[in-house]
Amino acid sequence: MADIQTSPLATALGAAVSEIEHALDTLLPAEEGPEARLYAAMRHAALGGGKRMRGFLVLEGAAQFGVSRTSALRVAAAIEMLHAYSLVHDDLPAMDNDDLRRGKPTVHKAYDEATAILAGDALQAHAFAVLAHEDTHSDPAVRAELCLRLAQAAGPRGMCGGQMLDMLAEEGNEAPSEAAIGRLQLLKTGKLIEFSAEAGAILGKAPGQQRHALCAYGRELGAAFQIADDILDATASEAEAGKRTGKDAEAGKATLVALLGLDRAKVQAERLAEQASAHLDSFGERADLLRMLAAYTITRRS
Repeated sequence: MADIQTSPLATALGAAVSEIEHALDTLLPAEEGPEARLYAAMRHAALGGGKRMRGFLVLEGAAQFGVSRTSALRVAAAIEMLHAYSLVHDDLPAMDNDDLRRGKPTVHKAYDEATAILAGDALQAHAFAVLAHEDTHSDPAVRAELCLRLAQAAGPRGMCGGQMLDMLAEEGNEAPSEAAIGRLQLLKTGKLIEFSAEAGAILGKAPGQQRHALCAYGRELGAAFQIADDILDATASEAEAGKRTGKDAEAGKATLVALLGLDRAKVQAERLAEQASAHLDSFGERADLLRMLAAYTITRRS
């Protein structure tokens, strides 16, 4: 694809990052008083970094159905809050024990472990408060559906379940199969990306066929994204990635790169990105940015 720095995708991503950052800044105000330290830790986790891919997926999905930008931005911010919570907890000494995230100290390093745990908890709770608020959508059924689907994507049969499988795989004596790694990554990473793609259709009360198409796109994109992330961990420098690299091999983590090797993993990621784009055929040219995102996901260096 064209150089990301000069492509329409770069322009759209740049605008989305600015808008989502502003929404997060508004929804997570700096507080004074006894809770100030907690709010500061939440802002440290959620603001000032990240690709905002999940938020971008919400905005582009919503754009397919003429959803107001204000509504879409609130949902995008909520998903980014929940994603930030997962990173805060993932970085803790009890999990991956990372010191660097998005090019700056992780929350437990910038503050302390207890504050990091509370900041993650509060970000998760606040994400659902934002989704449930009437400013997000006038229809209570839509708000309830958003909360339900995000809870499913983040819970025991989603992100948290995937993290548990990841931990169990590290403790196991046998290398997991390709199917087992695929399921682990679908739950740990893919479900939240899938929901991010679907959220715009929920906001727009889209027909079932179009909602299903965006779900399928998000599912394939999430799988491609995770393989690309594993490739980055194996090949990128810490400066490029903005976080510690080489940790998967060091920890003996279950990844397709470890199982298949770099070349076969790259082929798998390319295939998944192509399949993701194919799910968008019914949307025509208005989904071109989503197609570009699928291609960019597997070529990025951060």
